Order: sequence, then structure tokens, then C-alpha cells
Amino acid sequence: MISTRCLGLVGGLGVGATVHYYQSLAKACEAAGQALDIVIANAETSLVFERVQANDRNGLSDYLHGYIQRLQSAGAEIAAIPAVTPHFAIHELAESSPIPVLNIFEPLNRELQARAARRVAVLGTRFVMESALFGEVKGVEFVRAQPQEEDFIHKTYVEVAQAAKASDAQRKDMLALAHTIVIRDRVDAIILAGTDLALVFNSSNTDFSCIDCADLHLEAILRELIGGEP
Repeated sequence: MISTRCLGLVGGLGVGATVHYYQSLAKACEAAGQALDIVIANAETSLVFERVQANDRNGLSDYLHGYIQRLQSAGAEIAAIPAVTPHFAIHELAESSPIPVLNIFEPLNRELQARAARRVAVLGTRFVMESALFGEVKGVEFVRAQPQEEDFIHKTYVEVAQAAKASDAQRKDMLALAHTIVIRDRVDAIILAGTDLALVFNSSNTDFSCIDCADLHLEAILRELIGGEP
């Protein structure tokens, strides 16, 4: 079996998100008749949050750069970060990285354009919601959830990321809130802008119009690894 190009994954942001990417990539590569070649490093979510909260793009870039150097030394040819919040410093990181870093926002922008979506809401960490995806998404109107709703989303997201699983109650409450936002705010879609949301929403319970950043990112990574459509 032919191996793919070697992917370096900056994991740990959080563990559940890393596992989701790893499992998805391994399954897709196996289906394509190729062996996944991957190396993973474990970064710390709390340190990423500290640098984003301090608006320290260069500090965050330097922190992530260290992991990418380690991944390159282990054989990685391309790198990816399976989380949205660390993409706060994606441009600084891309400029300094010794290997290409696959930006999670590029496939999202293409998908929004293809859908002709004009009015969207975002579920993710507080930093992602408050910044409207760090200004990386163009041509759409962002509708903010109410302050208490954003508090709940952020709190639930962090709890799910730390536990690497979601409870039935968390799924129920997040689904109810998503329905409220779709109906009340008349959005074309909700952007799932956090990989750990894959632990909350899935094809069997996501009955609202949504765009999953992680799914789009995975497709882009697979195209780089094996070529063509995943």
C-alpha cells in the first residue's frame, strides 16, 4: 500500500478534536487504498487561549511554530491545526513555518461562496464568536447570539473539549439553542467553528442548515495527502 505525504498535526487543542481528525483521515485514506502517514504533537489549549485573549498573534505564532518545527523534524511535509481558535495567528504562522500550513478558513470561504450564504451565525469559543472568525471570512453578515447565549456556548464548548465527549444534556441544550438562532435570527446557516463540536452535532441530530469548518478542512487536507476528491 502506498503511503500519503506525511502530515504533521498540531494536536491537543483539544484531544477530542485531534482524535476526530486522526480517525477521519485514517478512514478516508484506507478507503482510497493509501496508508496515512502522520505525526502528531500535543499543544496546550490553555496557552493558546491566553495568547488569543491577550491579542498576542506573534506570541501564539511562535508557540505553534515550535511544534511545527518538531513535526517537520519527524518527517512532516505539510501541517494542519485541527482547531479554529489557534488560526487567530494563521498568517503569522504561515509566513514563518518551514512547511505549508493548511488554513481552515480557505475552504470555508469557498463553501460560503458556493452556497451564496449571506447571513450566518457562529458556534465556537468566545474568541471565535466575538471576532466573527477573526475577520477571515468575507462577504457575509455575522449575526451574534445574545450575550448569555455566547456565555453558554463558550462554557459548553470548553467543557466538551476538556472531557473529549459531550453529554446528552449538552447535546440537547446546544441543539435547542441552534434552532432558536436559526428561527429568531433568520440565518442562512450556522457555522460550526470548533472541531470539538463534532462531539455535539452529527448527521443524525443536526437538522438545521450548518457548515462544519472541520469537515471542510478535512476535505482540503485529504486532497493534499492523496490528491483528487476525498
